[in-house]
Amino acid sequence: MVAVTVWAYWTRVGVMSYRLKRRTRRLAGVVPQQRLEQGMWLVWVPLVALWMALPLLAALRDTVPWAVPPFALDPPVLWLRWLAAGAAVACLVLTLRCWQRMGTAWTMAVTPDRNTDLITDGPFARVRHPIYGFSLLLMACTVVVVATVPMLVVGLVHLVLMIVKARNEERHLLAVHGGAYARYIERTGRFVPRLAAPRH
Repeated sequence: MVAVTVWAYWTRVGVMSYRLKRRTRRLAGVVPQQRLEQGMWLVWVPLVALWMALPLLAALRDTVPWAVPPFALDPPVLWLRWLAAGAAVACLVLTLRCWQRMGTAWTMAVTPDRNTDLITDGPFARVRHPIYGFSLLLMACTVVVVATVPMLVVGLVHLVLMIVKARNEERHLLAVHGGAYARYIERTGRFVPRLAAPRH
């Protein structure tokens, strides 16, 4: 089930990217313009391919290192894997809600020459990057379900890339929105909500 969820996630990303290109008649926002993001994409494209392929390989192959290890078939672990598969579906549904709220403000990459409205309500009221947060959770669910070393490595690389991308976007949004975004940072978490209100 997690393989279907991951494929549905990235298929939706592809559809949105195509619509963005068709609407704007340009590649900005779809293909990265910044050197940092261009370098990240050299890692990200094969990473996504592996993210989509490894769950299928784990289900179809019985050879190491692609196969699900024997311990993952024990009842307690098996139940955990089923729980993770269900959580992955929830991540997809919640991400769809975030994409819907972003509307035409959504892009795949930072666009320095394009200013968009600052979205701070709905799913973004307490978290600055809820889409990235759900992406990390979806990846974690995939790692639990697939339970192989290659999938774990993909998950760790994805975590690093998400942190770098989020920080890069925040620098851009601070430059565009200034104090409004700085105040937004103070009251929100990056990937998960803040546990306590900021002190003044």
